[in-house]
Amino acid sequence: MNLVSVVYKATAAFPQDEKYGLTAQLRRAAVSVPSNIAEGAARESAKEFGQFLIMARGSLSELETQLQIAEKLGYITEERLRALQEPLDAVFALIGGLLRSIRQRSAT
Repeated sequence: MNLVSVVYKATAAFPQDEKYGLTAQLRRAAVSVPSNIAEGAARESAKEFGQFLIMARGSLSELETQLQIAEKLGYITEERLRALQEPLDAVFALIGGLLRSIRQRSAT
């Protein structure tokens, strides 16, 4: 959820004409990550949880791509993009760890 906060702050200064474009896309992708994790955790099986973690990872990849687009369009600086990469990488690692754990438990 910290990543969501970071993305909202980063997009606050985007041009007004991007309000329903890239700004909205970035925010939806960011919100989708913890939402999918929470929904998956509430499911009945580890397999279902794993599927939601994969969707969360997909949203994270989408977010990463959209941030790169924002940098190319000049909405964020290269420095800001690098700063945003750290929390993205951390969440990728956490999701990867959860997936490995679920798969290992399912295999035993």
